[in-house]
Amino acid sequence: MTRGRLRVFLGAAPGVGKTYAMLEEGRRLRVEGRDVVIAIVETHGRTATQAMADGLEVIPRRTIDYRGVHLTDLDLTAVLARAPEVVLVDELAHTNAPGTSHDKRWQDVEALLDAGIDVMSTINVQHIESLNDVVERITGVPHRETIPDEVLRRADQVEVVDLAPEALRGRLAEGCIYPSGRIDAALSNYFRVGNLTALRELALLWLADEVDSSLQRYRAEQGIDDKWEARERVVVALTGGPEGRTLLRRGARIASRSAGGQLLAVHVTNQDGLRDADPAELAAQRELVLKLGGTYHEVVGGQTSKALVDFAKGANASQLVIGVSRRSRLVALVTGPGIGATVIRESGEIDVHIVNHASAGSRFALPHTGGALSWRRRVLGAVVALLGGPLLTLLLTVFRSEESITGDVLGYQLLVIVVALIGGIWPALIAAVLSGLTLDFYFIEPVRTLTIGEPAHFTALALYIVNAVLVSYVVDQAARRTRAASRAAAESELLATVAGGVLRGQDTLLALVARTREAFGLDAVRLRGTDGTLLSEDASRPPSSVEADPATVPVGEHAVLELVGRPLEAADRRLLGVITTQMDTALEYRDLSRAASEVGPLAEADRVRTALLAAVGHDLRRPLTAATTAVTSLRSSNISFSPDEQGALLETAEQSLGTLSKLVTDLLDASRIQAGVLGVVLEPVRPEDVILPALEELDLGPGDVQLDLPAEFRLLLADAVLLQRVLVNLLSNAIRYTGHGEPPVLSVSDFGGRAELRIIDRGPGIPDDRKGQVLMPFQRLGDTDNDTGLGLGMALAKGFVDGMGGRLTLEDTPGGGLTSVISLPHAPQPHPVLLTGDSVGAA
Repeated sequence: MTRGRLRVFLGAAPGVGKTYAMLEEGRRLRVEGRDVVIAIVETHGRTATQAMADGLEVIPRRTIDYRGVHLTDLDLTAVLARAPEVVLVDELAHTNAPGTSHDKRWQDVEALLDAGIDVMSTINVQHIESLNDVVERITGVPHRETIPDEVLRRADQVEVVDLAPEALRGRLAEGCIYPSGRIDAALSNYFRVGNLTALRELALLWLADEVDSSLQRYRAEQGIDDKWEARERVVVALTGGPEGRTLLRRGARIASRSAGGQLLAVHVTNQDGLRDADPAELAAQRELVLKLGGTYHEVVGGQTSKALVDFAKGANASQLVIGVSRRSRLVALVTGPGIGATVIRESGEIDVHIVNHASAGSRFALPHTGGALSWRRRVLGAVVALLGGPLLTLLLTVFRSEESITGDVLGYQLLVIVVALIGGIWPALIAAVLSGLTLDFYFIEPVRTLTIGEPAHFTALALYIVNAVLVSYVVDQAARRTRAASRAAAESELLATVAGGVLRGQDTLLALVARTREAFGLDAVRLRGTDGTLLSEDASRPPSSVEADPATVPVGEHAVLELVGRPLEAADRRLLGVITTQMDTALEYRDLSRAASEVGPLAEADRVRTALLAAVGHDLRRPLTAATTAVTSLRSSNISFSPDEQGALLETAEQSLGTLSKLVTDLLDASRIQAGVLGVVLEPVRPEDVILPALEELDLGPGDVQLDLPAEFRLLLADAVLLQRVLVNLLSNAIRYTGHGEPPVLSVSDFGGRAELRIIDRGPGIPDDRKGQVLMPFQRLGDTDNDTGLGLGMALAKGFVDGMGGRLTLEDTPGGGLTSVISLPHAPQPHPVLLTGDSVGAA
């Protein structure tokens, strides 16, 4: 079955005419003979919209009864059964009524499209998921109903129903959008000119981006590489050098000259991963790109010019900005045309701008002849040149003949190449000069003289020197590449080691300081605050033997890194800059964590205080009101009460004041627990000395609680008063939730060297995800009756048990219900205590 087509009318704000335009298009299609029906249209009482809907077939809505309220919504089953050619579905982002097959209306539309039915729908820009938060910041009005961008992008056709802000405000003032009672508020808030202008721009830009994406897809499908200047796109090539900022600003100016111009910055990395770009400079240029409103890209390519042109063509760029080469004229003459010339030749129809800058090459510079090779290799090369020359001369003299001159020349040439491979340019130059003089003195007529009788002899000597320079240059570059690769591998390993140490749970600052000392072979590394406070330290020797004059490196604005040992090279300092950045981040994270830890208790205290006020406002008022009413009635001289009525009022006042006293006591106990000033007196306690008073306080008779007590049991180390309060709270909860079923069980046992008191009920139990919550203050687990108190019982029980050095945990009762387990230590008594009474009884 062919999937249906989706056509969406997009508006910047309510009232622009989306629904009207959809109905108008539906009427036009019906005139053309298409089968068009209305599945659901929201006219919002607008006369013009209702008039446009008249005459079109309407599929009755589905009625849903939700919590006594009758709701109507799209009847998907009826529409599928009707199977029209085109169906009109208003408000694509609408949330369906509970009980329907889909949560969102756009899901209903997807079902219609899958059935081969064409759909026309409407949506406002604030309902697009990616723009929802932007619209909220503009208008200050949150919108909960959204639609994924991908759903809208899959639409076959999206049309913006556009209306100028002043025209829309005029329609609103005329009462064409909202009733008269809402007009003034709407004009002063959501429908302000600035808001409507911004929303209009958002809608147009979203559609423009969608059109651009469609164009890119079409070009890719059709294999079109030619430049289509539908939008000005400027690509700026970054090398990582200092000229990048100049190029970016020039590219931004070029892009800004056309409406909708786009700036793209690209850096090409060689496939071998070795590059001369400065990472810090590239990071700064990336930040500048974002400030200029552009995007940063990084691609990998073996040939920089080809990768750059391929990227520009792939982005459908119209302009390409590159900088003048930083190479000198001599180097450019020797190595041939640079990237700029190649880019111009391969760019095709893309305009190439070559921008001059301060770093452009303008003077002669010799290649660096040292540094890459170690001094040992250079010395070895010189030794080979000084010793190899005489030995080779001796060997060639023994086998010399008139026809051997060519072999003599190649032999000395080989010596020059070997010396160049070993020691670089300077030993190779020495070998070339000495070999040329030796050839002239021993093997070229007139022998035994240094006279150069023919120009060819001079040319041979020059060729020796040129060959030595070229070979040594290649060797030097290879050595530099090798060193760079080794350096990159070492740096990556160092950073991976540091990150691994942190992930394995090591202290972040200590791990960074220790790895810094190890990586650079230092004697000691210290991290100090700007006030001189030692934050972290790592040393390979005792502190007394470490010199006291370290090099310092700033770590952000709040710390200084002290380095004791060898001076660091420039490359080492670049890596050290990366590590200090991580240290600065770690310091900032530590400060934020410390601030969060300080704010956490304040937030918790504020939460408890808020809950306390809410609870006090209700639970204390009730008994206080009852007691006040009873006493006021008794003191009234206008009403005479019988003795029974007076007794009832006094009983009410007494009960209310008792309840009030208990609530106040609980609040004071909760405050003491929270402040950490709960008074606890630990002493040996008999289990029955707290169990029986708790049962008496609750006025429990036989059969109300089942006791399971052992015949012998060691004394508990507890506070008898607090433990009795704990048992009263837990038993009262167990009885309340058990109801008239099986009575709760109170058992005492020994487990793991500690005493356990278990209160077992057969009530509904508590879900696992709520067990921790009920042990917090002011949690009633859904109770709303007036007899449940402040919701402090379980929290007080936990606080009291914790104060006695015990643990209160909640477990599921096998077969259903909740088991509260109080774990307490035994009193230090060597002998067991014999309990009186039956091992199993009832109170």
